Amino acid sequence: MRRTTRAAVIEGTVRSLYPAIRFGDGSWYREQSEDMARTIRARDLPGEQAGHEAVGLDSMLFHECGLGPERATVDTIRKDVREVGPADLDGLDAVIHLAGQPGVRASWGEEFDVYLRENVLSTQRLLEAARSAGLQKFVIASSSSVYGQAERFPTLESDTPRPVSPYGVTKLAAEHLCHLYHTAFGVPVAMLRYFTVFGPRQRPDMAFHIFCRAALEGRPLTVFGDGRQTRDFTYVTNVVQANILAGTRPAEIVSGHPVNVGAGERTSLQQLASLIRDVPGRPLVCQSVAPRAGDVRDSLAGLERTKRLLGYEVDVGLREGLRRTWDWFRTSATSAEGAPRLSVATQVA
Repeated sequence: MRRTTRAAVIEGTVRSLYPAIRFGDGSWYREQSEDMARTIRARDLPGEQAGHEAVGLDSMLFHECGLGPERATVDTIRKDVREVGPADLDGLDAVIHLAGQPGVRASWGEEFDVYLRENVLSTQRLLEAARSAGLQKFVIASSSSVYGQAERFPTLESDTPRPVSPYGVTKLAAEHLCHLYHTAFGVPVAMLRYFTVFGPRQRPDMAFHIFCRAALEGRPLTVFGDGRQTRDFTYVTNVVQANILAGTRPAEIVSGHPVNVGAGERTSLQQLASLIRDVPGRPLVCQSVAPRAGDVRDSLAGLERTKRLLGYEVDVGLREGLRRTWDWFRTSATSAEGAPRLSVATQVA
């Protein structure tokens, strides 16, 4: 009989950039503590059917998003990530560390202190707690931002990371800490490099949220750059699948190895705009402005290692994911509750 896996999904504070969101009401992962794939409903976890249990640990405040403890669909502990100790992880098989500060463009200047604290220091504190907890797996959400202007496409995990934003630097530093604790203390870490995650409840500075809102409101869309830059857009349920696989595969198979989590397809922003026009059947006018510091030109995940080590397969492609996202966005925007809520998703990188 298959043994139940009990895992903690950890999120944290996103400072001042957006209203806070909480694990239990989102749809995917939140590449920082507020990027989508960091909010995962228990009922959205396919592993739940295989005998897995989820517990949330979240330091976030519940602001105007209206996400209070009564909205949670899993047990959630309210605690600052940097205060987590071994006792908080007692009885757990795995930790899925999704806490952090998202956003490439906001990571410059004085805000870098926030990124250091939420992406680097919080990771170190969790790893210290994990040292004594006897976990079977410590899974961390990293980012394709660590690659910077990648040297080839598809980009492989063995390619040299050269981040071009302070945000990417902090995500790479967190990976280095994980590798250090793995080699020095045997912490069974699995590092997942998310590629441009999207889906329902995406935070409002992300591409899909901006594109959908522009289409819904019939206003021009501002695109940074010429629109020919490409991304590997990854629907949130694919990321959820990767999290579960990484948390349940034998440690000797996945520990110590970064793996890409993407869809394996490259789409330009111009192509994305065209798809968004097709899905709702609404006009979408794009206006190009100069690119901003920290943005990468292209991204495309090489998935051979991910498939080999995790057994990962892309479940939802771009078109279907876009349809689901638009349906949610339209319904939320026209509901009595008003504008769509934000969510956690890994970050557009």
